[in-house]
Amino acid sequence: MLVSVSDAKAQLTELVRRAEAGDEIVLTRHGKAAVRLVPVGARPTSSDRKALLDEVRVTGPVAAVSGAKAARSQDFLYGDDGLPG
Repeated sequence: MLVSVSDAKAQLTELVRRAEAGDEIVLTRHGKAAVRLVPVGARPTSSDRKALLDEVRVTGPVAAVSGAKAARSQDFLYGDDGLPG
């Protein structure tokens, strides 16, 4: 649904209600799309954030490479003098 900014002023409450219900509301300025009204998603709870962090802590070390190989992974780009080779 396209609505000009000037028309939206008079019907903002209705437009917000429709956006919350899932309708796509695009506000236009001089006939060109300017902004979109979208509902704010539910904020994650502290238990949701904790669960995500716990998952990352468990899976993160498996994917990460540590040690001398990781620290020297770009050494092939440089000569013995330390300059790009």
